[in-house]
Formats: sequence, structure tokens, C-alpha cells
Amino acid sequence: MDKLIEQMLKKYSSDTVEERKNSVKEIIQEIVLSGLSRAGFFDSAVFYGGTALRIFYGLDRFSEDLDFSLMQPNPNFDLTQYFPILEKEVRAFGLNFKMEEKEKTFDSNIRSAFLKGNTKEHLLMFYSNNDLQGRISANELIKIKFEVDINPPAYATFERKYRLLPYPYEVGLYDQPSLFAGKIHAVICRGWKNRVKGRDLYDYVFYLSHNAPVNLKHLNERLIQSGFLPTGNQLSIQELKLVLFSRFAEIDYENAKSDVEPFIKNNRSLSLWNKEFFTAITEQLNCI
Repeated sequence: MDKLIEQMLKKYSSDTVEERKNSVKEIIQEIVLSGLSRAGFFDSAVFYGGTALRIFYGLDRFSEDLDFSLMQPNPNFDLTQYFPILEKEVRAFGLNFKMEEKEKTFDSNIRSAFLKGNTKEHLLMFYSNNDLQGRISANELIKIKFEVDINPPAYATFERKYRLLPYPYEVGLYDQPSLFAGKIHAVICRGWKNRVKGRDLYDYVFYLSHNAPVNLKHLNERLIQSGFLPTGNQLSIQELKLVLFSRFAEIDYENAKSDVEPFIKNNRSLSLWNKEFFTAITEQLNCI
């Protein structure tokens, strides 16, 4: 195993197969970020979403995807230009992954791709003991999903942050109030259908527990872009709270808990989840 990967692996628990899978995915995510940084990706794009919150703000749950946004709209943005660079980057660490663009079935502002590699091959590479034999399908794949918003809503604010492993690199990302705006937009607008995305609620609690204000101007632009608000309308912070109160009144919380449980180690706080809890904590929501 590569020495840098071995060093990165030391901070992870490895008691279960799922913990090992998540450790591999998180290390690959950071290798990808460092490769994108060296390729100049963050000259025009920024990192946001749950994985950004985990890596740079300490969110204590696993997050699967890598979400990015251009800083300025560019309908001609070509994500595939970075595929050879990223494949070369992961191969330099002895990893066998391939980039694949996700075929669009409808017109969208999101460009998507997957980095794919064989699960069993890489787990045995990271964890050389044989207790994985027979416990993982030979065809199972590790998939790291990329999404880039090529038509980002206005008024997001950005910052630069740094990481030291696998080697020092710089990332552009949404600052915390703009990240929070994206999460509140997801809480309000995500179509949960029969599966409530409890990860949205878990992250919402994380932001409030860290006294994060929301970038209200950016959130309003997101709500307009997604059709929740008519063009030109703006929610005040009090009106936003009323919208959230209504949303929290209609959630199936048992469904939400079952969604987030595989992504966290300690689920004791989930026992508090109900309409009254989320309504109460939303009273402290503030904005910039």
C-alpha cells in the first residue's frame, strides 16, 4: 500500500466492512480533491455539499458525493476534460479507478460523472488481512459521484481552505453561510417521495449547533431558480422560519432516521427527532 494512503488510513475505524468501505471512499475523495486542485479546477469552481462540510467543518457523518458549483454560469463547461487527470492521479497511488460521464436523460444545469473501481480489490489493497473473503461480491463497485452546477444561483460567497494530505493542496469552497443556504434549500425543496432524506435533517441540526447563520440572499436565489418562489420575491428570516415549520410538520421522522443511521456512528440524538424538536431549534435560525 502507498505510504501516504497508509498514513491517511490511521485516523479511521475499521471494525466493520462498512467502516472499511467508507474509509476507502473518503480517502479517494481527498485524492480526487487534491488532483482537481493541481489541475486548476478551483480557479473556476468551488466545493459544496455534505462532503465539503465533513472535510472542512467537521460534520460527523459519512457523505457519499462530491458536489461542486461553478463560480459563474458557463453552459459550455466540459467536465470530461478532467477525467484523464483524475484517472492519472488515482493510478499514481496504485488505485484502479475509471471516470465515466453520466448520460443526461433530460436538460439540466448539473454535469455528472462517476469514479468507479472494484470494491473487493481496493479493500484488500487497503486492508491486507483475509477476513473479507466471501463477504463482498466480486462485482461490487465503489462509486464516487461528481456533480457540477454550471448555472449557479447568485450571491454565494466563497473562501479558500487547505489540506495537507495526500499532499498540500488548496480548495475553493462555499463559506459556511452559503453552504447552509444550500442545505436549507434541500430541506425545503428536495422531492423526498417515499424516502425522507434524513441526512438533510442531520446536517441542518449540525449547522444550528455550530451557530451558523444562513446566507439568506443566496438562499432566496436558490428558491427562485428552483421555482419555489416567483422571480423578484424574497423571504424574510421570519417568513423562512414559517416555511420550515410547515415542512417539519409533514415529515415522517421514523423514515428520516432510517435514512441517516447507516451514515453515522452514534444515533442517540435521533431519539429527539420530531416536529416539536425541529420547530424549536429553528427559532434560533439567523441570517447574514
